[in-house]
Amino acid sequence: MIEPIYNYDEESDTLSVVFEPAVKATGIELTDHILLRINKTTQQIASITLLDYSLLVQETAFGPRTFPLTGLADLSEETRDLALDILRALPVRTILRIAAYTPKDGHIIPVVLVQPVMAAASTV
Repeated sequence: MIEPIYNYDEESDTLSVVFEPAVKATGIELTDHILLRINKTTQQIASITLLDYSLLVQETAFGPRTFPLTGLADLSEETRDLALDILRALPVRTILRIAAYTPKDGHIIPVVLVQPVMAAASTV
């Protein structure tokens, strides 16, 4: 895998991080703002697209924002497991960190937080 290519579009506030350029990949909408593209053949990350990037990395009075991974529910068990494996591994975990929220009922809800990517600020 080559060094990731960061492309930030200020007008749309979208950050794209490409790990494998020009590769056939399956898109997974993790949240309304986060699209993960994976190469199912190699079981590797192809790219991440972060819509409304400044909102995703904005700190709150309580710390970083987290977002429920609602898109995982729509996936087959095999694809969901692959997506979670990719999210937990390098290089993705340097950008997206997954955690869990457990409400009173004990049901575990996976959540993600987006870590600011300093390199993105200098690319256009």
